[in-house]
Amino acid sequence: MLVYLYTAIQEEGEIMKRFYPQNRLTESSMGERVIADLRMRIISQDINEGAILSENKLSQEYNMSRSPIRDALKLLEKEGLVQQKRMGANVIGISEQDIDEIYDIRLIIESFVFKRLLKSETASLINQLNKILEMMKIAVKYNDADEFSFRDIEFHEKIITSIHHRHIEILWSNLRPIMECLVLLSMRHRMEENKEDFDRVIQNHELLIQAIENKDERLVDEAFYKNFNDVHKQSDDLWSNPIFLKRASMYHE
Repeated sequence: MLVYLYTAIQEEGEIMKRFYPQNRLTESSMGERVIADLRMRIISQDINEGAILSENKLSQEYNMSRSPIRDALKLLEKEGLVQQKRMGANVIGISEQDIDEIYDIRLIIESFVFKRLLKSETASLINQLNKILEMMKIAVKYNDADEFSFRDIEFHEKIITSIHHRHIEILWSNLRPIMECLVLLSMRHRMEENKEDFDRVIQNHELLIQAIENKDERLVDEAFYKNFNDVHKQSDDLWSNPIFLKRASMYHE
């Protein structure tokens, strides 16, 4: 039997979760809520590697039919988090190597985009990025790690989509759900353990904006790799420490 780190509150047939921010699911279908919740629980190791997820049990837990549960498990299988078996879905989970490889893909995507931006008109993009950065600063001021995380994802998504490259956007859309969970857990951990580190993260984003605005290839490389290498390195202890993961999973807005 799975041990749950959150309290499920059933209200008018809907189950509200603490793992994934509730305010991001207000307009989502119940099936989308299940996917977001299960993904976060698997990545945060609330549901351990090797656990078997039964459609019947999940249907009872989430108080819904088996159809959206089945769809959720199919999507999680495509993401590599579970593997469908005859008796249910076997949880594969996510390893530190998986996390490294996900960051590798993100690095490849964004480095390609940055090179394109050196030859593009970026005034509108710079304006949008500065607005998002101000909201990131406000989130830090109010200790809102979740808001900061979503703004951080929005910041990088604006950059990625700015070059209007259809297949790059497809790659990003496939990568985003798991990356979103990784960033959420990482920023929650940073807010609890080392809030001062957000100053460095903000500075890295300011450097990214400066690099794009100046179209300075050397500065682009410096800003880009500094942002990725530093941020990922600062979260390394999170994935190998069950106590840190548990705290990040149970973080409240």
